[in-house]
This record gives sequence, C-alpha cells and structure tokens, in this order.
Amino acid sequence: MVGRSGLCLLAILLLVLTPLLLCGQSDQGVPSAQAAARAVPDPVSRLPLALQPDWAPVTLPPRFPGSPPGGVGFPQFARAAGMIFSGTVTNIERRPATRGQAVETVAITFRVEHAIRGTTPGEALVILQWLGLWSAGQRYRLGERVLLFLYPPSKVGLTSCVGGLMGRFAIDPWGRVLLTAQHLSAFQRDPVLGGKSRVRFSDFAWAVRRASEEE
Repeated sequence: MVGRSGLCLLAILLLVLTPLLLCGQSDQGVPSAQAAARAVPDPVSRLPLALQPDWAPVTLPPRFPGSPPGGVGFPQFARAAGMIFSGTVTNIERRPATRGQAVETVAITFRVEHAIRGTTPGEALVILQWLGLWSAGQRYRLGERVLLFLYPPSKVGLTSCVGGLMGRFAIDPWGRVLLTAQHLSAFQRDPVLGGKSRVRFSDFAWAVRRASEEE
C-alpha cells in the first residue's frame, strides 16, 4: 500500500512541476516580443515629433559678421565686396596649375560698363576663379551681362562672388538689375531694393553707396 501511495504522489508531483519547469526554461531561452523591445532602445522614435531628424540636407543662408538673425542684411553684403561692377563677358580661358598658382583656374574677362567699387568704366577686367567653382555651377558665358559683387582677390589672385550666387545679378536688355527670389527674401528690409524684382542701375548703385555708409 505504501509503495503504491508513494508512486501516486510522485506521479502527481511530476504532473504539477513539469509545466512550471518548462515555462521557466521558455522564458529564459526565448525572450518575449515585449522583452526584446525593451532590450533594444530606440532614442530617435522617442523624441518629440518636431525634433525627429528627417535626414534631409539643410541649406543655410549665407551669413556675414554682424548680419541680422535669419539672413544677411544688404549693408553687410555690400561691405564684404572688394569689387562691384556691371559688365559683359568677353573672354573665358582655362588656365592650368603652375608653380605660382597651385590650382587650376578659369580666367574670365569683362568689359566693365558701370563701376561702383574697385574698377573703372571701360576697362577689360580679368578675374581668376578656382576651377572647382566653375565645375560646381558658378559659370559664365560669352556675351552675358551681369552685375557682380566680388570678394577682394586672395594672395594668389583668386576671387569669387560674395555669398556664392547671391553676389551675382543678371542685367536685362534695358540695363536694369534683376533680383531673384533669393535676393528678394534676403534684401526685403532694404529701403531701396526691398520688394523690387527689377531695379534701375542708378537706384541700385545708390543702394550700394547708402548701405556701405551705414555703421
């Protein structure tokens, strides 16, 4: 009787303990989906929606020392230029690197029509631009009429437009200076240029002189 009772108790214990043991082994060997999610943090998804990155490149507006928040003011823009003039492109020449000039350049010749700073009307002005800028899209074509704001030449004679494309304005057949949407946005507070997409050269020159005199 005792042996038979012991076997019955052992059988009952096995029936009760086996599911518990198997459940414990399952929890240790294969974590649940919720446990796995807790083990791998996702800091990006936990950020507020407004702070989550979209991984898109951001284009910043050109800035100069002393420029107002959110953009560049016309006074700072004008004062950064060493040469300001309008003219026609008469020659374009690619020049290889030399002992005195370590990089390849493009020599662009302009017939200066109107000079505001650093040039003389009627002169054949040659500027040197790094070939990399030309390859990046800052190009000219023969016969093109432009108004340029150029940085003072570097020690090796290179120059470029102030603020990239911001320093370049097209001239229409009537001699008026054309402002792009980018110009309009940047210079909207200027009392002379603000809100105008076409400006007479005399008015534009006055805006430059006025801006250059501001402190």
